Amino acid sequence: MTGKMTTRHFSFLLSRCFISFLILVGHTTVLCLVDEKLAVHPTTTVAYHFTDMMNGTTNASAGEDILPFDCGNNSHNCKNFCHLCYEFYQGPTMDCLSGLLNLCLHTFDVEMAQNSTNWCIWGNVSGSYSNLSLCTEEISDCLLIPWPNPLVEQIFVDIHTKFFKDCPTEELSDPPPVIIFALVITPICLIPVMVSLVVLKTKNGDGST
Repeated sequence: MTGKMTTRHFSFLLSRCFISFLILVGHTTVLCLVDEKLAVHPTTTVAYHFTDMMNGTTNASAGEDILPFDCGNNSHNCKNFCHLCYEFYQGPTMDCLSGLLNLCLHTFDVEMAQNSTNWCIWGNVSGSYSNLSLCTEEISDCLLIPWPNPLVEQIFVDIHTKFFKDCPTEELSDPPPVIIFALVITPICLIPVMVSLVVLKTKNGDGST
């Protein structure tokens, strides 16, 4: 009876020790995993997000600072633009410029969509228009592509066709018919007057001699 009690007691103690060991090991493993996650720093990755690039929040990693082509330095976004072109186009090509300029155009479209005022009044759209111009100039300068260029010119042709085609162009319209008639008839009337003066002067000169 005493042997059975001893065996049972020993088994009970062994079970408790094993359970405690499992708990201890599990707890230690969890602690190790937590410590390991805290100790290991995440690998630096460069994510090219257009909006972040425009806000200047995306920075190229230190290992990617060397580019096989020249990159402009007129803006803090230049490195991001150049790295993007290198990653997807192997260089500052016109295709890459076209893709980046679409960012400028998209931003302009959003601002115009949010602008419920009259687009034909320059004061209402001058800010967005200037931002679009500066955006295209910044990207072109970063890629060392002359500005303006055919892609930029096409963008402005497109936005004028899309947003400002119905705006009156009074500044460029023809003057009233009365003004046009006066401008045309004045030199015509002066011709015979000038001819008469020349003839009269010639006669007076002949008579005096």
